[in-house]
This record gives sequence, C-alpha cells and structure tokens, in this order.
Amino acid sequence: MTTTRIATAGPGLLRLMAVATGLSAASLYVAYPILDLLRDRFGMSDTTAGLLVTVAQAGYAAGLILLVPMSDVVRRRPLALALLTLTAAALVVAGAAQTGAVLLVASALAAVTAVGAQVIVPYAAELAGPREQAHAVGVVMSGVILGGLLSRFLSGVLTDAFGWRTPYFVLAAALLAAAAGLARTMPRRDPDRPGLTVARYRGLLASMIALVREFPALRLRSVLAALSLASFVVQGAAVTFLLAGPRFGWTPTAIGTIGLLGAVGALSGPVIGRIVDRGHGAVLTAAGLVAQPIAWCAMLLADGAGGLPALIVGLVVLGIGQQAVLNTSQAVIYALRPEARGRINAVFMGTFFVGGTLGSAATAALWPVAGWTGCCLLGAGLASAALVLYLVFRRVETVATGPAEMSA
Repeated sequence: MTTTRIATAGPGLLRLMAVATGLSAASLYVAYPILDLLRDRFGMSDTTAGLLVTVAQAGYAAGLILLVPMSDVVRRRPLALALLTLTAAALVVAGAAQTGAVLLVASALAAVTAVGAQVIVPYAAELAGPREQAHAVGVVMSGVILGGLLSRFLSGVLTDAFGWRTPYFVLAAALLAAAAGLARTMPRRDPDRPGLTVARYRGLLASMIALVREFPALRLRSVLAALSLASFVVQGAAVTFLLAGPRFGWTPTAIGTIGLLGAVGALSGPVIGRIVDRGHGAVLTAAGLVAQPIAWCAMLLADGAGGLPALIVGLVVLGIGQQAVLNTSQAVIYALRPEARGRINAVFMGTFFVGGTLGSAATAALWPVAGWTGCCLLGAGLASAALVLYLVFRRVETVATGPAEMSA
C-alpha cells in the first residue's frame, strides 16, 4: 500500500488539529485534581481512587493497539471524527455517574476512544511533508500535552464553582465543537485506502508484530518513551495527594493551577520540532533523558525544606524533559515507513501509554506505604532506567533494516 501526498497543512489547520487532540487527551486527566474529592464522594480508598488514573492510561493503550492501526486502511478523517464524538458521549456518561463503578467504566471508555488524537497526529505529519514533519508533529502534540494540563486546571476551577460533574459535561461539549470544526476544515480526500475487512484487520494487527521485529529503532524508542512517560505520570496522583494533604491543604482549583507548570514543557514542542528538523534529535533525546531524574531529585525536597519552590522547578524540568524524549522519538519512528505510519504510531504510542499505566498503578500502590519520598524515588528510578537504556542501545538507530513489505 503506497501513500500519496494529500495537501500541505497550514498553520490554521495545525492549530485546529492541536485543539482537537488536546481536548481528546484532556479526557484522560479530568479526574487528576479532584481525586481526593471523588474518593470521598464515592467512598473510595486511596488505591481505588488512583485507579481512575490507571484505567485512563490502560484504556488509551488498548485503543492505540486496537483502533489506531485502522487508519492505515480506512479514511482518517471520518475515523478521527467518529472517535472524537464517541469520547464526548463517554464523558457525558461519566459526568452523570451515580456510582464509582460507573465512573470507572465510563472513564475507561472515554480513554479508549480518545485515541482519535493519535489518528490526527500522524495525519498532520503526512500533510506537512518531510521538511516540516517534526514541527507539525510538535505543534499537534503540544496540543495533546496542553490539553492534559489545562484539563487539570479547568477541572479544579469548574469543580469548585459548579461541582465535580461540570468538567465532564463542559469537555464533552467542547469536543463536539472541535469535531464540527475539523469536519469543515480537514481535507476530505485521503490517500487511496482499501477499506477494512476482518481479514485485513487481522493482517494489520499481525503486521505490527512484524514491524516491531524489523525496526530496532521502533523497539528502542517505544521503550524509552514508555519509561519516560511512566516517570512523568508518577507526579500526577502523587502531586494531588501531596498538595491536598495536611502539609499544603490546597483546594482542587489550586491543585489544578500547579499543573499548568507543565505547559512550559508542552509549549516547547514546536521549538523542539524545529531543532529536530535541523538534525539535532539525538542531542535533544539525551538532554531530555538527563533532565528527568534531575527534576525528581529537586522534587524530593518538596515535602521538606524545599517546599513549593522545589516542586515548581522539578515539574517544569520534568515536563520539558519528557516532551523532548517524546518529540524526538516520534521524529525517528515516523520516518521508518510512511505507508505504515498508523501501525507504527499504534505500536509506539501503545507502548508509551502502557508505560504510563504501569507508572500510575505503581504510584497508587506506593503512595499509602511510602508517600511522597517513595514516589519521587520511583519517578527518578524510571527516568534513570530510560537514560541507561539509551546510552547502551542508541547505536541500533544507525543499523540498516530490510525492506520487508508491511502492506495490509
């Protein structure tokens, strides 16, 4: 299956794509600043409340593996629009939930369909062309990251003002509006695609395994990004529990505000993309991997003498480091085989969010027994493992691989 050039993605379309992917990704993080409140509202334990984070990560990973590969054989425009609409519907169910079990299930369903963002990201890379590919991905992915961060802030503000259900309903409405905007502006003509059949779908899933075997760079970058995200998401639940606890006693609005610090990392995405397009991706990868354990060492002081300044510095550095690893890794994997970009993205992002799932699950289990210190050590350990892995295996990215066909 060959890929043809469709059009050039202009700044306006890229920004709208970034908004849509950001809103889609926001559905994964609505509960972060209100975990403490939801725990009390539904009578959950700390561990069960932490599962709201875990099911979001796990659901997203499942959607990446099962849904995103379809973008290589079906038109991406209707697929992305359908997924955005389904995410909005799941958010409405979550907002109307009367029990913790319904909230958990609806959150998982919203996460599964939120992979519409990952149908849009490689589409943006294709529309932009090779010379602007990393920049286009950086712009759209900055929307993904900003969506997660802003959702935490707005979730806290809306919860304090109107109750915990409001963020879910507001996000659902915004998603529908973004889907309507994309329906008017996204190119209506995709490259020729054969369509989806049961046999072809099975072939898609099987070919992902073949892609993993064929490309060592895909294996390395997927694991690097997974460890980097695992380290990053540790701060999600841990920061909420720390700031809501007796040392700080912050409200959901205040907790959501601190999450805006990660916007520094998200806004660095387009700049990182420009640097990658100039051939400096390897340096940025190494810098990002070094930055993350340093950030955790700074945040270790947040529950002691360092207090809030240590937390602020650590969160900013952690966000920039994670963004550098993600953007440079995407530049590497999207260049491997353009006609299989959907499946390659599914492998990469699926592994990426499996790492996030394990990181959030470990945090939920570790917090009751080890608190902030234990979570900081966990985050630093995961980041350090990624750095060591890259230093040992980075040369595999220069190894030529065979041209085996991956057509569905």
